[in-house]
Amino acid sequence: MPQYDYVIVGSGIAGLFAALLARNHGSVLILTKGSIDECNTKYAQGGIAAPVGRDDSPELHFKDTVAAGAGLVDEEAAHILTEEATSRIADLAHFGVPFDSAHGEVMLAREGAHSRARVLHAGGDSTGAHIELSLSRLAQMSRITIREYCLAEEMLVERGSVRGVRALDSRTHKRTEFVCRSLILATGGCGHLYKVSTNPDVATADGVALAYRAGAEIMDMEFIQFHPTALRMPGAPVFLISEAVRGEGGMLRNTEGRAFMADYHPQGDLAPRDVVARAILEQMTMEGSDHVFLDVTNLPPQQVSSRFPQIYRFCLDHGLDITKRPIPVSPAAHYMMGGVRTNTWGETNLRGLYACGEVACTGVHGANRLASNSLLETVVFTKRAIERTVNGEGPDPLPSQATALPNVEASLPPPQHGEAPPLDRSRLQGLMWEEVGIIRSGESLSRARATLAAWEASLGSPSDRPSHELANLLLAGRLVTEAALMREESRGAHYRTDFPKPSESWRRHIVFRKDG
Repeated sequence: MPQYDYVIVGSGIAGLFAALLARNHGSVLILTKGSIDECNTKYAQGGIAAPVGRDDSPELHFKDTVAAGAGLVDEEAAHILTEEATSRIADLAHFGVPFDSAHGEVMLAREGAHSRARVLHAGGDSTGAHIELSLSRLAQMSRITIREYCLAEEMLVERGSVRGVRALDSRTHKRTEFVCRSLILATGGCGHLYKVSTNPDVATADGVALAYRAGAEIMDMEFIQFHPTALRMPGAPVFLISEAVRGEGGMLRNTEGRAFMADYHPQGDLAPRDVVARAILEQMTMEGSDHVFLDVTNLPPQQVSSRFPQIYRFCLDHGLDITKRPIPVSPAAHYMMGGVRTNTWGETNLRGLYACGEVACTGVHGANRLASNSLLETVVFTKRAIERTVNGEGPDPLPSQATALPNVEASLPPPQHGEAPPLDRSRLQGLMWEEVGIIRSGESLSRARATLAAWEASLGSPSDRPSHELANLLLAGRLVTEAALMREESRGAHYRTDFPKPSESWRRHIVFRKDG
C-alpha cells in the first residue's frame, strides 16, 4: 500500500494550504474527486476578513464574530481566529495571492454585521479564484503528489486511530488504500443538499459522511447558512451576488421598489445574513414573487464594473446591465456552519484525523457565520493543524476548552422502511429545500425525517462517484434534519415557526456520533 506522511482529501484552499505547509515536514498526497481546481474556494467573491485596517483591531473583529454567532461561538476559537489573522494574510501574500491595493495600501471592503471595513479582496469580486489559482499553481510546482478523480470511500481505522483511506479512481474504477501518519479532511461543505445553492456540484458532504461512518463526532449540523442574494433570472444558473455589493451601497428593494431592510434590523442592508435571508423570504411571500431586487443603480457605473467585474460581466452576458437596472435576487444555500468537530488544533476525537475548512466545525461561527470569516478560519486553523502534526498530539484528541459550551450527544436512529418516492439527487434536494430550509417547523422536519429514513433503508451499496455522492448527501440530510428537530428554539440560521425565539436552555451544541 502506498504510504505518505500526510494524505489530504480535498483541493480547495484548505487542502492546498495544508499541503503547502505540510510539504516541509514529510511526503504529501492530495486526493481530489475532480480536477485540482474544482472546488468551492474559487467561487468565493467577497473576500477574506482580517483586522488590518488602521481603525480596526482583533478585539473589534472578535466582538463582531461573537455577535453574529448568536450565542454559540467558541470564544477561545474566535480569539485565535482574530489574533492570528494578520499573520495568515501575510502567508497568503507570500504564496502569491495578489490582494487589491491602492496608493500602497491594501483595499478593504465592508460587509454585513462588520463594524469596520476589514474584508480584503483580489481582482474585485474574484478573491476565491485568485487564492485557488495561486495555491494550486504553487502546489503543482512543489514536491506534492496529486491524484485527481480519486474519491475517498472509507477511512482505515484501528483502535480509535486513523491509519489511512481507501479511494476509488472514478476513471479506472480501481480502488487503492493509502496509509498515512496524518489524514486531513478538507472536503468542503454540503451545498448540494439543497435545490438552490451557490456551491458547485462537488459540494456533497463527503467529509462529514466519511468521518461519521468512521466514528468521528459531527457538530452543529442544523446551522446551514443561506446567502440572501443569489441571482434569480429565467434561463440563468444560480450565481452568487456578493454581500460586498451591499457593503458598497447596494440596497434591497421589493418588487414595488421600496427599500425594506430598515423594517427588520437596525443595520438595514448590512444586517446578519440569517436576518436578511428571512426578510427577503417574507417579502417574496407577501408579494407572491420569486425574487426581490438588489439595486446598485445609485452607484457610479465605473465603480460597479471595476469593483465587481465578475458579477457585472455575468449579468451582462445574461442580458442585464446592473448599472442601469436592479438585480433580481433570492436566497440560496451557501455554507455549512457545522461539520466534523475539532478542537483549536484541528484535531478530532479520532487520533491521526484532522479537519479544516468548511468540513470542520471549530465552533468559531456559532449559529451564524460572520461574512468572509470562512476563508480566514480555513487558513488560521489549517496552520494550527499542521503545527500539531509536527509538535505532537495533545494528551486527549478533544481536550475540553475553558470556554466551551455544554453538548447534547446523539446518534442517528436506524433507517426505517416506509413509503417514499424513488430516491435521486433532485428529489433529495427538493425535500431539503421545502422541509428543512430557511423556515422550518416540527411538522415539516418530521415529514423530512420519515422520508430520509425510508430512503436510507432502501439504499444500496455505492459503487461509483454519483452513488457515493448521493449516499453522502443523504447521510448529511439526516444529520441536519435530526439536529433541527432536536433544537426546539430559533437561533441564528436555524429558525422554527413553532419555537420562534431563542432559549437559554438550548445554548449548547448538538454532537452526533455513530453508535458503537
